[in-house]
Amino acid sequence: MEPFQREQIAAALRQISAGFAALADAVSADPAEPPEETRHHRLLAEWGRRGLTRSEASALFRKHGFSPQAAGGWVRGDWLEVRDDGRRYLSERSLRWLAEQEPLDG
Repeated sequence: MEPFQREQIAAALRQISAGFAALADAVSADPAEPPEETRHHRLLAEWGRRGLTRSEASALFRKHGFSPQAAGGWVRGDWLEVRDDGRRYLSERSLRWLAEQEPLDG
Protein backbone atom coordinates (compact mmCIF):
# COMPACT_ATOMS: atom_id res chain seq x y z
CA MET A 1 0.00 0.00 0.00
CA GLU A 2 1.32 3.43 -0.94
CA PRO A 3 2.02 5.97 1.83
CA PHE A 4 -0.56 8.36 0.34
CA GLN A 5 -3.24 5.64 0.49
CA ARG A 6 -2.36 4.87 4.10
CA GLU A 7 -2.76 8.54 5.00
CA GLN A 8 -6.15 8.70 3.27
CA ILE A 9 -7.34 5.59 5.09
CA ALA A 10 -6.06 6.91 8.41
CA ALA A 11 -7.83 10.25 7.85
CA ALA A 12 -11.07 8.45 6.99
CA LEU A 13 -10.81 6.29 10.13
CA ARG A 14 -10.28 9.42 12.24
CA GLN A 15 -13.44 10.95 10.77
CA ILE A 16 -15.41 7.78 11.45
CA SER A 17 -14.07 7.70 14.99
CA ALA A 18 -15.04 11.34 15.58
CA GLY A 19 -18.52 10.57 14.23
CA PHE A 20 -18.94 7.66 16.62
CA ALA A 21 -17.72 9.82 19.52
CA ALA A 22 -20.25 12.53 18.63
CA LEU A 23 -23.02 9.93 18.38
CA ALA A 24 -22.08 8.43 21.75
CA ASP A 25 -22.09 11.92 23.28
CA ALA A 26 -25.56 12.60 21.85
CA VAL A 27 -26.98 9.30 23.12
CA SER A 28 -25.54 9.71 26.60
CA ALA A 29 -26.33 13.42 26.96
CA ASP A 30 -27.85 14.42 30.28
CA PRO A 31 -31.14 16.28 29.75
CA ALA A 32 -30.25 18.49 32.72
CA GLU A 33 -27.06 19.59 30.95
CA PRO A 34 -27.06 23.13 29.52
CA PRO A 35 -27.83 23.49 25.79
CA GLU A 36 -24.93 22.99 23.39
CA GLU A 37 -24.72 26.70 22.48
CA THR A 38 -24.40 27.59 26.18
CA ARG A 39 -21.61 25.03 26.54
CA HIS A 40 -19.89 26.50 23.44
CA HIS A 41 -20.07 29.94 24.99
CA ARG A 42 -18.68 28.77 28.31
CA LEU A 43 -15.85 26.84 26.67
CA LEU A 44 -14.80 29.80 24.50
CA ALA A 45 -15.15 32.29 27.36
CA GLU A 46 -12.97 30.18 29.63
CA TRP A 47 -10.40 29.64 26.87
CA GLY A 48 -10.02 33.34 26.15
CA ARG A 49 -6.91 34.50 24.31
CA ARG A 50 -4.47 32.06 25.89
CA GLY A 51 -2.83 29.23 24.01
CA LEU A 52 -3.52 25.72 25.26
CA THR A 53 -1.56 22.53 24.76
CA ARG A 54 -3.36 19.62 23.17
CA SER A 55 -3.99 18.01 26.57
CA GLU A 56 -5.19 21.28 28.11
CA ALA A 57 -7.60 21.81 25.20
CA SER A 58 -8.87 18.23 25.53
CA ALA A 59 -9.47 18.73 29.26
CA LEU A 60 -11.37 21.96 28.62
CA PHE A 61 -13.55 20.30 25.98
CA ARG A 62 -14.26 17.43 28.38
CA LYS A 63 -15.06 19.87 31.23
CA HIS A 64 -17.75 21.49 29.08
CA GLY A 65 -19.30 18.22 27.96
CA PHE A 66 -17.63 17.80 24.57
CA SER A 67 -15.54 14.96 23.24
CA PRO A 68 -11.84 15.95 23.20
CA GLN A 69 -11.74 14.81 19.57
CA ALA A 70 -14.19 17.61 18.72
CA ALA A 71 -11.25 20.05 18.81
CA GLY A 72 -10.09 18.73 15.42
CA GLY A 73 -13.42 19.64 13.88
CA TRP A 74 -13.25 23.07 15.48
CA VAL A 75 -9.84 23.58 13.86
CA ARG A 76 -11.17 22.47 10.46
CA GLY A 77 -14.17 24.78 10.94
CA ASP A 78 -11.90 27.74 11.69
CA TRP A 79 -13.04 28.09 15.30
CA LEU A 80 -9.58 27.16 16.63
CA GLU A 81 -6.12 27.48 15.18
CA VAL A 82 -2.88 25.67 15.92
CA ARG A 83 0.00 28.10 15.81
CA ASP A 84 3.71 27.55 15.25
CA ASP A 85 4.26 27.11 19.00
CA GLY A 86 2.03 24.00 18.84
CA ARG A 87 -0.63 25.54 21.07
CA ARG A 88 -4.29 25.91 20.22
CA TYR A 89 -5.85 29.39 20.15
CA LEU A 90 -9.30 30.74 19.47
CA SER A 91 -9.54 31.99 15.91
CA GLU A 92 -10.77 35.45 15.01
CA ARG A 93 -14.06 33.79 14.09
CA SER A 94 -14.45 32.44 17.65
CA LEU A 95 -13.45 35.70 19.26
CA ARG A 96 -15.92 37.62 17.08
CA TRP A 97 -18.74 35.14 17.86
CA LEU A 98 -17.99 35.31 21.58
CA ALA A 99 -18.06 39.13 21.56
CA GLU A 100 -21.47 39.07 19.85
CA GLN A 101 -23.08 36.83 22.50
CA GLU A 102 -25.09 37.96 25.49
CA PRO A 103 -23.32 37.42 28.84
CA LEU A 104 -24.26 34.19 30.57
CA ASP A 105 -25.57 34.06 34.11
CA GLY A 106 -23.46 32.02 36.53
